[in-house]
Amino acid sequence: MTTQPLRQDPRPASPVATYPVAQRADLVEDLHGRRVADPYRALEDADDEGTQRWSRAQDDLYGAYRSGLTARAAGTPFADETLHARLSTLLGAGFVSAPAWRGDRRFFTRRSGDQEHAVVVVAEPGPDGTETERVLIDPLALDPTGTTTLDGWQPSKEGDLIAYKVSHGGTEESVLHVLDVATGELVDGPIDRARHSPVAWLPGGEAFYYVRRLAPDLLPADEQQYHRRVWLHRVGTPADQDAEVFGAGLPMTSYYGLQVSRDGRWLIVSAAAGTAPRNDVWIADLTTPGAPEAPAFVEVAVGLDAEVGAWVARDGRLLVHTDLDAPRGRLAVTDPTTPGVEHWVTLLPQDDVAVLEDVALVDAGDPSQPTALLAAWRRHTVSEVTVHDARTGARTGEVPLPGLGSVSGLVTRPDGGPEVWFGYTDHVTVPRVHRYDATTGAVTLWAAPPGELPDLPAVRTQQIEVTSSDGTTVRAFVLARADRVAADGRPLAPAPTVLYGYGGFQISLDPAYSATTLAWVEAGGVYVVANLRGGGEEGEEWHRAGMRAAKQNVFDDFHAVAEHLVATGWTTPDRLACWGGSNGGLLVGAAVTQRPDLWAAAVCSAPLLDMVRYQRFGMGVTWTEEYGDGDDPEELGWLLGYSPYHRVVDGTAYPAVLFTVFEGDSRVDPLHARKLAAALQHATTSDPAERPVLLRREVGVGHGARALSRTIGLSVEQLQFVADRTGLLGAAR
Repeated sequence: MTTQPLRQDPRPASPVATYPVAQRADLVEDLHGRRVADPYRALEDADDEGTQRWSRAQDDLYGAYRSGLTARAAGTPFADETLHARLSTLLGAGFVSAPAWRGDRRFFTRRSGDQEHAVVVVAEPGPDGTETERVLIDPLALDPTGTTTLDGWQPSKEGDLIAYKVSHGGTEESVLHVLDVATGELVDGPIDRARHSPVAWLPGGEAFYYVRRLAPDLLPADEQQYHRRVWLHRVGTPADQDAEVFGAGLPMTSYYGLQVSRDGRWLIVSAAAGTAPRNDVWIADLTTPGAPEAPAFVEVAVGLDAEVGAWVARDGRLLVHTDLDAPRGRLAVTDPTTPGVEHWVTLLPQDDVAVLEDVALVDAGDPSQPTALLAAWRRHTVSEVTVHDARTGARTGEVPLPGLGSVSGLVTRPDGGPEVWFGYTDHVTVPRVHRYDATTGAVTLWAAPPGELPDLPAVRTQQIEVTSSDGTTVRAFVLARADRVAADGRPLAPAPTVLYGYGGFQISLDPAYSATTLAWVEAGGVYVVANLRGGGEEGEEWHRAGMRAAKQNVFDDFHAVAEHLVATGWTTPDRLACWGGSNGGLLVGAAVTQRPDLWAAAVCSAPLLDMVRYQRFGMGVTWTEEYGDGDDPEELGWLLGYSPYHRVVDGTAYPAVLFTVFEGDSRVDPLHARKLAAALQHATTSDPAERPVLLRREVGVGHGARALSRTIGLSVEQLQFVADRTGLLGAAR
């Protein structure tokens, strides 16, 4: 078969002719001796009549563009109905999670291909001994509009009760409930102010520890999203009678982790100020006088510049997963009665390259005598699982995996045993759950998604290495249809290409199945996922090399990957788009304002863009450890150096940009997109009919989880925009 290069059809003109005029003020502030302009400050106020009028005009502008785009897409893979159907098919298998075992019961989440939300299911032995399944929690049954999302769930240690959290309209303002598993009846709740709350049950199911914010009438208005505390709640009693257990005196932005050991003896609490890459950990013996209402806490690791995860294993040892003196992670052990750092003994040392992700103990039936330790690692984003002696840490083997992909979680039975469950996915494999049997060393498929697996195009995936501006090696995955790649891995012709990135908060972009990616590749485009500094792909040093004063490294890495794609013939600047959301939206904003010459188009979703004032809105104050604090003179300099809103230059030819924002977003305020959209529309010399700057608003959803139909609807419009502005729409005819 001879492959023809994609036609370079000129981009058809869009109906965008002029932009709505935003109120532009001559506002310049002196911030620590720096003159900082903020001409679109008025757009920060969503309730302002001028902001609302401007936003409605942006809705009309985007609607006009969409009308023309819909007509242009007719008869192509990007036609509304065709693309919607294809994404539905690619997502049609649904989802299934690894099991959470409680005795003979197992709990898991599952979404069939046509379900709007995943549901929580319990499987248990029936009267005749066969296993039966029941849906316990269905967000759509709670709210047929589909705007209620499930934020988390945790069964009691015996599996008789399950605590779960839901929120509405995308706000992520979780409300906690407790359900009787046998009857399906609510036995407790609602308990509000439970956002980001773990639940740690005590044995017997009569009480649990959880996290709840202080009552708003106790706090200033601008602090009501913070001031969390750890509480002990007794099931069936009013929440206002809960005992405050921990948190007073710690920073108001602290987030907490909670664990109670299987035997109920040990409570472990961790605390981190915002998203800082460090946390403190304490442990308490719940058999001592005063517990569980007033446990006496002992330090495990406090005041260290390190992340520490600690838990009491089934054999009674305190296991510690930490990057202290090991930025790629190590596993240490000690006795819970002597938990301090000076008592830690390293069981699994840091690897020279791979990052330690997770561990699990297995045994032959006696949980007090583990026979092996499994360790999950990430080596340049690709997962591997090794087997070790449980007492010495010596490596004894490895777990065979289905391919070069990502492993999520190592799940065991709380009561012990030789089995471990884990999720697996890669770029072309729908997530599945696999089971490892330590007695045989075999890995078998445990659970596949409930829907029909889609037919996929032949996709060629390869990992490339790129040299960034300071000489650092940056890796990226390149996905293309197999018939568009030569045998040696080189592209047969330049193609419309999407470059996706994130680069922050130690989040790793590991190989994962994506319907959006496959729909783009199937239509003839190239999709590239960049593993940038700031992420967690190579450990904590990699993260810190892209945060705070070093944040510019993230953008330099992204630009280096883009330039490499052009230099090696994958694409050209007039066919290259950048795409990212949240912190990735900041990445895209920086890419557009620093290197407008590199891009034909950009998708900037739920972005941070005004980095001078970001901490004043949403959850911004919790991110100062990642970005810096604009109230500090030196750190303001870092932020101004790359803040996209402040990097806009009048008279510049900017690429086409689609901002997508969600009015229920309580993490990143849509004001960021409003302000940069207005600034770009005012400054750009690009013809708005050729390179429009557009703003898409969506109500009833927020930053995180959403209904399936809304997920598909958003992806359809984002893909159509990029295909339209990079030429793939015309080439796909």
